[in-house]
Amino acid sequence: MNPPAEPLPRVAILHYSAPPVVGGVEAVIQAHAQLLCQAGYPVTVVAGRGEARALPEGAELVLVPEIDSRHPAVARASEQLARGHVPTDFETLRDALLQRLAPILAGVDDLIVHNVFTKHFNLPLTAALDCLLDRPDAPHCIAWCHDFTWTSPSSGSKVRPGYPWDLLRSQRRDVTYAVVSQRRQQELAGLFGCSPQEIRVVYNGVDPQAVLGLSPEGAALVKRLGLLDRDLVLLMPVRVTQAKNVEYALRVVAALKARGCRLRLVLTGPPDPHDAGNMDYYRALLELRRDLGVEEEMRFVFELVSDRGQPTLIDASVVGDLFRASDLMFMPSHREGFAMPVLEAGLAGMPVVSTDVPASVEIGGQDVILFDLAEAPEEVAGRILVWAEGSAVHRLRRRVRQKYTWQAIFRRDLVPLLRGKEPA
Repeated sequence: MNPPAEPLPRVAILHYSAPPVVGGVEAVIQAHAQLLCQAGYPVTVVAGRGEARALPEGAELVLVPEIDSRHPAVARASEQLARGHVPTDFETLRDALLQRLAPILAGVDDLIVHNVFTKHFNLPLTAALDCLLDRPDAPHCIAWCHDFTWTSPSSGSKVRPGYPWDLLRSQRRDVTYAVVSQRRQQELAGLFGCSPQEIRVVYNGVDPQAVLGLSPEGAALVKRLGLLDRDLVLLMPVRVTQAKNVEYALRVVAALKARGCRLRLVLTGPPDPHDAGNMDYYRALLELRRDLGVEEEMRFVFELVSDRGQPTLIDASVVGDLFRASDLMFMPSHREGFAMPVLEAGLAGMPVVSTDVPASVEIGGQDVILFDLAEAPEEVAGRILVWAEGSAVHRLRRRVRQKYTWQAIFRRDLVPLLRGKEPA
């Protein structure tokens, strides 16, 4: 019998405000909370303002009004501190916050604090957290530092040497510091007088489904096909017929693989199950794919089994999702009456590599990469790679989808900061 799995660390995320408040930090909090919840971590967001309905499913919201930088008592204190005066009730505010936070954070393993340790917006809160971390039962703290008051041209005049302002430029050895860029890493290291290596760089990320406008079905298909981690994604938005010359496409895929390209070619349409010859062609393609060793690199959407145990069929809207998630439209057809995918690729801003079908020649013209079927598949593969490596747009797109989606950043950079074991 396997031993029971250890529970994942309990994580709290603290900031002056939480979603639906609009802001860059709030957007990061939303993304982190969603990723943590999806991975099974217990998550509590602690803020002065926010609404539970705006947080991801599974995240708890605890509101402490005095955490809000706009709370009247905090705002009055901040005005005096900005003029260089420590308010007479500063310690009272600090201790009240400490008293409120201690039971909320009891039992929390990891506390992610955004900006409070380097920004002046609520110095009583900064001081309260500093006191809380001195306790033996304090959680492991990750100070996520987006901005720094002491080095800011616009807010540097609002701090003075001495307590409590010095808290914003003092490194605690028991705190893990994370910043959002190497430039910020150098800046904070200079402020603390420490080595840059003592400060982690964790970039912000993007959500491909949101940015690419993918439907839930399209996003699930992109994930199932593993498109985001590929070097190159080729799309054939066609049915399986002999006129489409899929066997040539398979040989181009094999040539690309042989040159070290981690690719995926996706063919969206089905064979005609009522046409015996068409199904024989499809089965011959599966055999050729196996013989060429490109079963992972070339995928038919049709071969994916749906939840109902049937082959997967997708409509035009999901094909549109695949246009937005792919890099290049590939059409090695023997013949086409028109070739509508050329127009669709053009509208989607996708390069076209094609034989001389009417739409490519008459509409695409010089803006389409044309090839002749007399060319060896290895030659066409070489032309595709020349385009891929020569396109700054493609290189950046590839880098972002492989390394800077929220999911990639979560696994690579965020999870290792947390106390305890990783999610299964």
